Amino acid sequence: MAETFDNPRVAINRVYTRRGDTGETSLAGGQRRPKDDLRIAAYGEIDELNSFIGLARQTATEGAAAFPLLSELAEILLRVQHELFNAGSILATMPEDVHPHQARITEAETRQLEIEIDRMNAGLEPLRSFVLPGGSKLNAQLHICRTVCRRAERALVTLARAEAIDEEIIRYLNRLSDALFVWSRWASHIAGAAETLWEPNRAASGMPGPGADARSTEKR
Repeated sequence: MAETFDNPRVAINRVYTRRGDTGETSLAGGQRRPKDDLRIAAYGEIDELNSFIGLARQTATEGAAAFPLLSELAEILLRVQHELFNAGSILATMPEDVHPHQARITEAETRQLEIEIDRMNAGLEPLRSFVLPGGSKLNAQLHICRTVCRRAERALVTLARAEAIDEEIIRYLNRLSDALFVWSRWASHIAGAAETLWEPNRAASGMPGPGADARSTEKR
């Protein structure tokens, strides 16, 4: 079976080149851009997301010793890391420099996330309130991934107003943030960790205490 994308053609034999010391970097086609350029910022956000997903994957792998089903999530997260690198590859390349078999995000990646969302969400209790991050380390890490994913999506939306990009990446990130939310709940479910639901009156202003006594005094 032929591979969909070309394999990387890189040879990293030195880490620093000093070419970025002036605040510029190169796109795949050789164009120089400031490091705060919208395109650079967009795939930088995706790189950060990839790092956080790597952390969550490691936590899931370690947790699989006690809860074997978490190994499935670890495999999914590894696939997502490869997909995010594919997204970064296409974003680092101007449209006129893209090769026919260059790694990218396709409809298949977005659809696979939808399949996993539906399957894993099917076994979860319906939510009656918003859920707060926490309950387990993996849950909190996946919520961090979710919020970083939303930030990456916003960066891409901003970029898309200024330059032509492959908009399948925006759809993919939108779906990925939903998937990360479901995976955070699913991981807690598998590990038997209780979810923390949002209770507005758990705020200081809704709870009795010294502050409430002071407010009562002020009103008299």
